[in-house]
Amino acid sequence: MAAEPTAQQLTAQHRPTLDRALEAIHTRAYWSPHPEHPKAYGENGSLDLAAGKAAFDALLGTRLDLGQPGTDDWVGGETSPYGVELGVSYPHADLDVLLPAMRAGMRAWRDAGAETRAMVCLEILKRISDRTLEFAHAVMHTSGQAFMMAFQAGGPHAQDRGLEAVAYAYAEQVRTPDTAEWTKPQGKRDPLALTKRFTPVPRGIGLVVGCNTFPTWNGYPGLFASLATGNAVLVKPHPRAVLPLALTVQVARQVLAEAGFDPNLVALAAERPDEGIAKALATRPEIRIVDYTGSTEFGDWLEANARQAQVYTEKAGVNTVVVESAGDYKGMLANLAFSLSLYSGQMCTTPQNLLIPRDGITTDQGPKSFDEVVADLAQAVDGLLGDDTRAAGLLGALVNPGVKDRLEAAGGLGEVALASRAITHPEFPDAVVRTPVIVKLDGAKPDAEAAYMSECFGPVSFAVAVDSATDAAELLRRTVREKGAMTVGAYTTSPEFEEQVREVCLEEAAQLSLNLTGGVYVNQTAAFSDFHGSGGNPAANAALTDAAFVANRFRVVEVRQEA
Repeated sequence: MAAEPTAQQLTAQHRPTLDRALEAIHTRAYWSPHPEHPKAYGENGSLDLAAGKAAFDALLGTRLDLGQPGTDDWVGGETSPYGVELGVSYPHADLDVLLPAMRAGMRAWRDAGAETRAMVCLEILKRISDRTLEFAHAVMHTSGQAFMMAFQAGGPHAQDRGLEAVAYAYAEQVRTPDTAEWTKPQGKRDPLALTKRFTPVPRGIGLVVGCNTFPTWNGYPGLFASLATGNAVLVKPHPRAVLPLALTVQVARQVLAEAGFDPNLVALAAERPDEGIAKALATRPEIRIVDYTGSTEFGDWLEANARQAQVYTEKAGVNTVVVESAGDYKGMLANLAFSLSLYSGQMCTTPQNLLIPRDGITTDQGPKSFDEVVADLAQAVDGLLGDDTRAAGLLGALVNPGVKDRLEAAGGLGEVALASRAITHPEFPDAVVRTPVIVKLDGAKPDAEAAYMSECFGPVSFAVAVDSATDAAELLRRTVREKGAMTVGAYTTSPEFEEQVREVCLEEAAQLSLNLTGGVYVNQTAAFSDFHGSGGNPAANAALTDAAFVANRFRVVEVRQEA
């Protein structure tokens, strides 16, 4: 049996990684300690892939006992979007027992200090990374992501975001020294002298309200930001995506216990079908931090009602791409086709509205009318998804029936430029797999505005005809200001129009991608370099990850005495 790690051992193992992460968030250069290819996990190539699948299969139909206090029932009911019934059951908590138990370990966790907390968090991430292939299947079969996306987004990219949050949390806590000797001259009298001690103190218990589509990628920043700043963390997963976060809690509790801390610093709050415990949890006095990803309606409710807590929300927005002109028309079409298709558009960063002047655009292949641009984009999507096996690997499965309903209703909102079609998944025939729909709308018509000014989550895009490029920029401004946007894209060869769009995004606090034609897409962000959301428009009140995301999870308390 392996010896339990000491604080010194954890520091020796993980301090170099933390230092590299601290460097990366300052330089914003590319860096990741987590490989992006499955064969990097283990030494046996395809055998390790099989072992990851076997580890996931071994979880099916089991009871995941986390050893939490206050367990009063066992709950479950997850069914994979691919048609597999998971059959895993999880502890249901009596919160009046669990929450006090979570608070009991916070004093020792606070007193451990910022560096020890960071090292324990990095050990948790290391243990999760070691099980990446298992986690990939858990993410795939709760979110509907195709395996490679579930592996990358749910594994290394999520772990990167967790590490990023730890780095920011550490940097903010050590910004203030532990002690200071303060001396104030008093002329001929003896100087005033004080010894001052400064301690980062946690707010209390943090609540992470998980989402269905990206349970780890969206869950890890808040979880690790709160834990690294001394708070206990209660994880409330989406009822259709419990397993990835339950496994995360399992790993965290094991590492905390081995490092000599109370494992109840991290706990799971699974719920019965239709129990809906998020509102009750979020407003309990013990909950002092809330991290939430999901619908605007519930995010707004949390911001208005969880008044005792610091609330961080990532909600919905209407992401927009403005097409004014194109220096690489073919590259633009390919890039947009991939962006619209990836994970069936079930990303908070996927473009929805494509604003195109009704008189057309200039390109390196000559002038293109509005109808030609839309038709060429439809053809690019069709070409990308023409092979059903390739399409299934890119699209994944629709995460819930609501997405399918919106997709089917979208065709009635305008002229369909690209119809959606059903695809039979080669491995999972019960999966609901659909290609994107592109609908043409006239931006000047009020009935069209009702469609393109609302979020239509899923593989639905609107090609909106506008009177001019200037009108496109103003519609972009209004969309971001009124509805919010996680991402904005623009294609232009005009320096003047580029500056116009840039200014709109700076004024409305929207993250902008310009003229992407290669292997980077508007709906992808890289940890340590890109900010996910800005916190400055209605789509989100926080950014992943910046100093503001971590700094208010703790306060600095001063104790001073005469020297």
